[in-house]
Amino acid sequence: MDEVLLIHGFNKTAKDMKVLANHLEKIGFHCHSITLPLTRHEFDYSVHFVLDKLKDIEKSRPDRIHLVGHSTGGLLIRKVLSHSDTPERIGRCVQIATPNQGSQLAALAGALKGYNSFFRTVKSLHASYIRQLDLRNVVGAEVGAIAGTNSNLWLGQLIKGQNDGRVEVSSVHYADLTDFATLPYGHKDIHYQRETAVLTAQFLQSGRFFAG
Repeated sequence: MDEVLLIHGFNKTAKDMKVLANHLEKIGFHCHSITLPLTRHEFDYSVHFVLDKLKDIEKSRPDRIHLVGHSTGGLLIRKVLSHSDTPERIGRCVQIATPNQGSQLAALAGALKGYNSFFRTVKSLHASYIRQLDLRNVVGAEVGAIAGTNSNLWLGQLIKGQNDGRVEVSSVHYADLTDFATLPYGHKDIHYQRETAVLTAQFLQSGRFFAG
């Protein structure tokens, strides 16, 4: 049975990934979650917590470990993949509603006095910050990304282009992806959907979201 480490997004905890874990376990995966300080620290601050968790899983589980991250959690996956201490048995990775090209809302929030100094994770979602990290997939890494297209949140009205209410579709895509898909859900509920879990499982099993 393949192992999956689920990584939550900004200002959330491991509980936010419970629904997705339940869906994936019904399909046949064994899921792990971790609560990370993704509020008052830049997202890359959490990389060592994830690496430690992966090594703990490796000690007791012989199978490869897949990574699945929602929103900011998907950026953390890219940071883990670019880290020299990444465990050897990392499998495929799926990002869900991840602002790989940066967040327009994060840029707007940066104009609010004191916001970035407290919510440092949001500061790290600026396009310029992400570019400075120079996140590159390790050779052979297979990463798929799912973007939401339902702008069902009022903040989505502030975003130019098709978006999920928080992140624009064009920001989710980046050149090194193995595959890319969209689903008609919003940012705050896309990772709760069974359809999202099915697509995620398909990629973890085959390296593609859709057969063929």
